[in-house]
Amino acid sequence: MEDLELDKFDLAILRILTSDGRISITDLAREIGLSKSPTQARLRRLERDGVISGYRALIDPIRLGLDHVSFVELSMTDTREASLAAFNAAVLKIPEVEQVHLIAGNFDYLLKIRTQSMSDYRRVLADQISNLPHVSKTSTYVAMEAVKENTVPDVI
Repeated sequence: MEDLELDKFDLAILRILTSDGRISITDLAREIGLSKSPTQARLRRLERDGVISGYRALIDPIRLGLDHVSFVELSMTDTREASLAAFNAAVLKIPEVEQVHLIAGNFDYLLKIRTQSMSDYRRVLADQISNLPHVSKTSTYVAMEAVKENTVPDVI
């Protein structure tokens, strides 16, 4: 994929939308210092080019009682492409798995799991994660507090 050329107006649009995705075009245009038409054209281009991949509500999981967060280092018995693909397809079906990252390091995957309690986490680990294809070993780290959780890097 080629790098897109984003100027200061594009970056300003992205910065503003990360904190207020429901801002009107008129207000967005005023904040970035352009008129409504060029602002709207830039927004459409950012959407068309996939820089903005969608809009969604940010839900506070703690308000829903989902305040138990665990990170799981997961090692595989087999890391050939077919095995990774089988694991990837299966792990996507577990609703408690919030993030999955293939890692270059001493283990193969890092998972972020969000549940209501330690007992819920233990059930997910025993009944689902441990039974995923080609899993050989897991190590769990329980988060005590989220100090910073951004959905987009602060570099924009």
